Amino acid sequence: MSPASCAAIRGRAITFRANPFEVPPSDSLLVEDDALIVMKDGRISAFGAYDVVKAALPEGVTPVHYKDCLISAGFIDTHVHYPQLPVIAAWGEQLLEWLETYVFPAEAAFADEAVARDMAKHFLAELMRCGTTTAAVYCTSHPQSVEAFFAEAERLGARMIAGKVLMDRNAPDALRDTVQRGYDESSALIDRWHGKGRQLYAVTPRFAITSTPEQLEAAGDLLRRDASIFMQTHLAENLTEVDAVRRLFPDRRSYLDVYDHAGLVRPRSVFGHAIHVEEAELCRCHETGAALSHCPSSNLFLGSGAFRLFDALDSKRPVRVGLGSDVGAGTSLSQLRTMGEAYKVAQMTGRRLHAAQALWLATAGAARSLELDDRIGVIAPGMEADLCVLDPHATPLLQYRASHCESLEDLLFALTILGDDRCIRATWVGGACVHNLERDGGQ
Repeated sequence: MSPASCAAIRGRAITFRANPFEVPPSDSLLVEDDALIVMKDGRISAFGAYDVVKAALPEGVTPVHYKDCLISAGFIDTHVHYPQLPVIAAWGEQLLEWLETYVFPAEAAFADEAVARDMAKHFLAELMRCGTTTAAVYCTSHPQSVEAFFAEAERLGARMIAGKVLMDRNAPDALRDTVQRGYDESSALIDRWHGKGRQLYAVTPRFAITSTPEQLEAAGDLLRRDASIFMQTHLAENLTEVDAVRRLFPDRRSYLDVYDHAGLVRPRSVFGHAIHVEEAELCRCHETGAALSHCPSSNLFLGSGAFRLFDALDSKRPVRVGLGSDVGAGTSLSQLRTMGEAYKVAQMTGRRLHAAQALWLATAGAARSLELDDRIGVIAPGMEADLCVLDPHATPLLQYRASHCESLEDLLFALTILGDDRCIRATWVGGACVHNLERDGGQ
């Protein structure tokens, strides 16, 4: 689907003028009670008060008016596994056992190209239904899983980041590659997809347990080809995992140092979870510009621990952080639900996460963590026209709660705690409506 040449939407819009972790959260918000957003050739060409911006409407373009809704930049998911959708809500295990019992068998099915195509279609449709317009996505070790994902993302016109998982040890035979094959297949996929339209490639070693030092070094070689390539992997999610990495890499100072030694800690590197990290590792992420993905629903579901969000964002050496749904260990692809879980995890660590801060982690902050904040994450002229329309009256309980809200921040917080995919009235990608609740149906 190519971007619509010109379109416009009208309604109450909310975006960011500053980082809510650096200024009072209420001061970070830019709110336009009756906004007009004009989109041309996939980008926002005008944004502001309707009475002012309506003069910029091209002849023949009638805005879609979303009354009693909130228009936001599209959500950004910084850590998610599309092949795991069939095992979401799988019972009873913690990380390593959960991988062996549920995830690896599910991923083995992607040797069948038809399975990959079908799952990519369902996964991306679900993302759009949840208002997520960009995601950093793990495929499987099969190149066809990446081909299927990017092909469907390209059809939708969505900006996506994805890569073939690298695993050359401690995994089933059907999922293991080798150092050379992993390098060659990744290289070919980079040549085919990185920078093609809105698609971006991420070198993707699953985690240190399933890659030899030689494979991690090869991953570093791939990154040195082009500074614009992304890297994604897992870091310190589970204490048993941390112990296993320590045994496998006894010469390295820390889990992060395993990756750092291979040249994987850099801008556009995204480390999922990072629950059990030390101060030195946070300092190194700050120093290099590497980002962490906070996956609260997954961490709660697997009993992995509580990510120390406010420690990571400490103003003395702030680390870039975005939200991730993870799936299937996560419990939903909805970033509204993920925001609500992030609030609960912050409470567990003795901190209060403001609704504006939660929204930042799912939009502007996530874009910054991916070094895409010059393109996505806020509503502004020149930015890519990826938007989601939130309905704070989508359920009877939300409608009742909204009637008692005394401020926008109160309403936004109610959405983060009570909201889910039913609250996404519409999703716009590259200036085109790819999901409309009334058209596409919903509960």
